[in-house]
Amino acid sequence: MPTPAVPLPLPLAPAAAKHLRSDGQEARTRLLDAALVLFADRGFAKTSTREIALAANVNVASISYYFGDKAGLYRAVFTDPRSNPSVEPSSINHPEQTLADSLRAMLDTFTEPMKNGVAMQNCMKLHIREMLEPTGLWQAEIDDRIKPAHNALVQTLCRHLGVTQPDDDVHRLAFSIVGLGMILHVGSDVIQAIRPELIGSPTAIDAYAEHMLGAALSMVEGEVRRRQALSSAPATP
Repeated sequence: MPTPAVPLPLPLAPAAAKHLRSDGQEARTRLLDAALVLFADRGFAKTSTREIALAANVNVASISYYFGDKAGLYRAVFTDPRSNPSVEPSSINHPEQTLADSLRAMLDTFTEPMKNGVAMQNCMKLHIREMLEPTGLWQAEIDDRIKPAHNALVQTLCRHLGVTQPDDDVHRLAFSIVGLGMILHVGSDVIQAIRPELIGSPTAIDAYAEHMLGAALSMVEGEVRRRQALSSAPATP
C-alpha cells in the first residue's frame, strides 16, 4: 500500500496585498499567468521564483512586492477567480430566488472558466498536482469554499423538496448536480477528442450551460416524483 502524501504546509498568508498602481497590474497578471503554467507542470516545491519571473518577463523582486513570497504567489494562483471562481452561498441559497437561478449561480462557476481555454486546463492540472503533492490549499478550499457552497445547495434543494432536514438522498442529488459541471473540467480532454465543438467557443459554452441547467432541473423534479411515490406507496406488512 503506498504511503499517503504528507502535506507540505505553506507559510501563513502575508499581510494584505499592497495597493496596485495601474502600471503594476499588468506585471502582476503576467506573474499569475506564468506561475500557473509552471506550478501546474512542476508543483510548488520544484518551481523557483527566478523561473517564474523569467517566464513573466519581470524582475524577481516583483514577486515579493505583489505577493509577499513564493507561497503567497502560489496561493494567489490557486485561488485566482479567473480560472477558479468561488460562489457565495447566498447566491445559491436565497428564499426569494427561483430554483433555476440558484442552480445557474452554482453551475456558472464551472462554465465561465471554460472560456479562458488553456488557463482552465492548467488550473485543473494544478488542482490535481496539489492533491498529489499537498501544501494544504486543497483542504482549505474544501473547508472554506466547497463545503459552504454544497451546504447552500443542499438547503435550497431541501426547500424545493419540502424536506426539513437533509438526508442522504438530498446530498446525493447535490453531488450529482455538481458532477454535471465537474465533468467539463475533469473530462475536458475527452470532450475535445470526441466533440470539441461543444466547448469550442463562448457561445457554445453558454449553450452547454443552459443544457446543464435543464438537466439539473430534471434531476430535481425526478427526486420530487420519487419522494411522492414513496410517500403514497402502501405500507409494507
